[in-house]
Amino acid sequence: MSALLLFVMLTACAASPQDLSGKMFTFPQETNTASVKLDVSTHNLSAVTVCLRSFTDLQRAHSLFSLATPSSHNGFLIFKESAADTIDFHVNNHKVQYVAVRYELNTWHSFCSTWDADSGLGQLWFNGQPLAKKYLGGSQISKPIVVLGQEQDSYAGSFDTKQSFTGMMTDVHMWNYILSPCEIQNYVDNLNFTPGNVLNWKALTFDVTGRVLIEDRQMTCH
Repeated sequence: MSALLLFVMLTACAASPQDLSGKMFTFPQETNTASVKLDVSTHNLSAVTVCLRSFTDLQRAHSLFSLATPSSHNGFLIFKESAADTIDFHVNNHKVQYVAVRYELNTWHSFCSTWDADSGLGQLWFNGQPLAKKYLGGSQISKPIVVLGQEQDSYAGSFDTKQSFTGMMTDVHMWNYILSPCEIQNYVDNLNFTPGNVLNWKALTFDVTGRVLIEDRQMTCH
């Protein structure tokens, strides 16, 4: 089955959960329209873990995971800056920055980000390496909308071509609690882990807009 046919079929039935095990979203073109909106299974979040894998050759700034709320367009945002090896992490419009991250092009990277409202602390894990915990504030995340491929500058909209993602993305999961370091490492190593209870790549409900394909994930042969 061609990737385009699979794309059409899955778009037509995106209202029901799809098992995307072994699949990836491919964003092949720089636009301000191509995106995937994910159906979030909860309306209020006081703790979050998000994990995903991405592959790109982009050297400019681009969004990796964009969650917006009615009051915060950067409700939970993982964003690669144009500066080499610099990644921003936002919660409820509060930003912290991580530098000296070896963000190599044309290779798969694993990201996990955690945040807890009680402490206000967030943390980024990059390819299984924990980075410093930083303070982001403790307001609850309410009525979230999650978009892949674009960065929301308003609630579910205001996309900017120069912040769009091109490349491949897979294994997107989201939990309403903080994963333990061992659970994060299991995710990074493709070992047995508990799928996300807010977003689950193995049972994902989504809507595709524009040129986004669903393909078999590319694996390196040894």
